[in-house]
Amino acid sequence: MSTAVVVGAGPNGLAAAVALARAGVQVTVVEAAEDIGGGTRSGEAILPGLLHDHCSAVHPMAVGSPFLRELGLDRYGLTWALPEIDCVHPLDGGAAGVLHRSVAETATGLGADGRRWRRLFEGPSSSYDILSDDILGPLLRIPRHPARLARFGIPALAPASLLAKTFATEEARALWGGVAAHAFHPLDRPLSASIGLGILTAGHRHGWAVAEGGSRRITDAMAALLLDLGGKIETGVRVRSVSDLPPTGVTVWDVAPTALAVILGDLLPPRVARAYRRFRYGPGAFKVDFAVEGGVPWTAEAARRAGTVHVGGTFAEIAATEREIHAGRMPERPFVLVGQQYLADPSRSVGDVHPVWTYAHVPNGYTGDATEAITIQIERFAPGFRDRIVGTAPRTTPGFAAYNPNYVGGNIMTGAKDIPQVIAGPRLTLQPYDTGLPGHYLCSAATPPGPGAHGMCGAHAAARALRHLRG
Repeated sequence: MSTAVVVGAGPNGLAAAVALARAGVQVTVVEAAEDIGGGTRSGEAILPGLLHDHCSAVHPMAVGSPFLRELGLDRYGLTWALPEIDCVHPLDGGAAGVLHRSVAETATGLGADGRRWRRLFEGPSSSYDILSDDILGPLLRIPRHPARLARFGIPALAPASLLAKTFATEEARALWGGVAAHAFHPLDRPLSASIGLGILTAGHRHGWAVAEGGSRRITDAMAALLLDLGGKIETGVRVRSVSDLPPTGVTVWDVAPTALAVILGDLLPPRVARAYRRFRYGPGAFKVDFAVEGGVPWTAEAARRAGTVHVGGTFAEIAATEREIHAGRMPERPFVLVGQQYLADPSRSVGDVHPVWTYAHVPNGYTGDATEAITIQIERFAPGFRDRIVGTAPRTTPGFAAYNPNYVGGNIMTGAKDIPQVIAGPRLTLQPYDTGLPGHYLCSAATPPGPGAHGMCGAHAAARALRHLRG
């Protein structure tokens, strides 16, 4: 029987392991942490019973992942839950851009910009399940559906700021900008629209879902399936070199490229080693979990029913803060993402005390404390928020890097999403999962299609590994 070792038990590592095990390979997963899950871990942080997601929280890309959908993970306890409203972007004075799963409902709420929103998202979202194999894979390949992909891909090449100019209202511009800012990249750069368009298209098709019982249920379900397939998982195993691993047919690495350059060292071809060592990391995240009595008192009523709230003001404000953090400067008013997962999954709350998940975009390696800046930004759009706080649990950029070594400098995207790395991943090649060392494959979120709990990086890397095993 063929054998494989997967290093790292995040969603991509476990996806690779499951894909290999389903093909009859004997798989062992080794994980440095004491628990599995990578960025999908969840747990109590402030009060007993109050459940917080540690990093990844809302999953429009995962719920529609072609790989996850074929696994039947509902048999292993994974249940998706949707909030009443997917996302809201409040503005000063009480106005807000409101994102519904329905393109039509979103367009109606955006008034003068409704027609433009429909033109951008109605066709691609209705075709998302057909396009997903092309969207959630390497860009440097011949697409399966070139005409349909062009309808999605041409706007994705543009700067997010250019698309913002096509909207007439501040509500639409801000709503678009808040989603585009998920890229942690200046919004005036080419391709900065791509991640926002991907999230919105997937969300309009499948919704901004959360996993009931916390994001940990995603990887718990994959782990349970892997065990049923005869795979093994070993935690608390830190791999510093190839000599730390048993002999095996293939090895799949759910690690950052810079780390793999150190682990594999001179075994890598020089050109690959250089590319991995030069891999670039983007801005970081400073996270604060809040325990909030009665929930957040948003001025915009729709935000009180939304699973996600983007706090950053106008599009111009968001664009300015993203430029600042990219230049290494901490803005006074950072862009803040707020997760209210308990609205879709009430089991996360304790009575009338609710877990509120937040993080601010900050410079890579930022060593300050952004807790107060995050609180002030939320208070700006929800007066009285501070008085409802029962407790807080912050996580700094060094804390993120310690929690998950793939998050270098607190960069939870596992790499800067600039043009070369969005297009090709860690190095310019038609096979971004290949390391150049036969039998070794990279599957972390540094590879296409990038961050998320969708597992597609792992699935693609496993396909390359299986091709090697089959000769």
